[in-house]
Amino acid sequence: MPVGSILILPGDGIGPEVMAEVRRIIDWFADKRDLKFDVSEDLVGGAAYDVHGAPLADETMARAQAVDAVLLGAVGGPQYDDLDFSVKPERGLLRLRKEMDLFANLRPAQCFDALADFSSLKPEVIAGLDIMIVRELTSGIYFGEPRGIFEEDGQRVGINTQRYTEAEIARVARSAFELARKRSGKVCSMEKANVMESGILWRAVVSEVHEKEYPDVELSHMYADAGGMQLVRWPKQFDVIVTDNLFGDLLSDVAAMLTGSLGMLPSASLGAPMENGRPKALYEPVHGSAPDIAGQGKANPIACILSFAMALRYSFDLGAEADRLETAVETVLADGVRTPDLLNEEGKTPASTAEMGDAILAALDASL
Repeated sequence: MPVGSILILPGDGIGPEVMAEVRRIIDWFADKRDLKFDVSEDLVGGAAYDVHGAPLADETMARAQAVDAVLLGAVGGPQYDDLDFSVKPERGLLRLRKEMDLFANLRPAQCFDALADFSSLKPEVIAGLDIMIVRELTSGIYFGEPRGIFEEDGQRVGINTQRYTEAEIARVARSAFELARKRSGKVCSMEKANVMESGILWRAVVSEVHEKEYPDVELSHMYADAGGMQLVRWPKQFDVIVTDNLFGDLLSDVAAMLTGSLGMLPSASLGAPMENGRPKALYEPVHGSAPDIAGQGKANPIACILSFAMALRYSFDLGAEADRLETAVETVLADGVRTPDLLNEEGKTPASTAEMGDAILAALDASL
């Protein structure tokens, strides 16, 4: 009996390469831990456009709605730059997020001890970092109306609208508070209540949810620009950060580079529970499609592998197995295995994408 169902969407660029290593990890859990998943695969992004003329086929969207978890590699590439905005590869990802109503984007930023010297920050600032940014993902300025480029008084005007309902704010706040209860019990909410009405509402609703439902969790507020400064000044002051779509996009990328490489960072996008009680969920590495190294075996598969670890934890309630996989990654890094993005020593030969996968599988074997 399968543990659950997974739809794999490798996408473009390095997506298929890093996802191939995830497939090997999934097979390992089936063979060595008797945890079998019902796995299927389909197209998204440029790969889907090449076949269907759209970045996500309706049939693929329906499959994504039906499974327990979607694993996505990456989308995009320079060959698609001149496409109409409506069919660019990224629209496939946005459609998945919107139609699956994946409102809570979880982006951990964790610095493994073996990589503390690799960050641009001092080791004492970054060593032991383990924070979680919870970004609202389906509303805000990326989806608000009106939007577009218009003619006004003889010149072009670009308009985007920041819009939030209190229900949209409340549900992502609850996600952050629930996570904090399982961590160190501390949430910092970030917005711009000093200059934006949406920020005033954000702060008010988060405070109300906290007071009524989560008084046991410590809540603080910070303006998002100050939050960005504090992330690079002393990031370990934070545990869970909750913020809106735009600021979450910016702050999570700042947090990502604290660890030294985008190739290390996973993410989860979660929605409301399905009939089986599991949340609708999409897991993907934070990095892009990296077309400059695609097909060369240089991609770091760790972010994609750790995204699967998040799936084990949040979609399948297999926290111990997620810990096993994360520990295997930490072991490999401690042993000095490095893909090119993690290599800052001259004269050392980097591991290929597949060799990194080999090393993690060997560490998993050793964990038994």
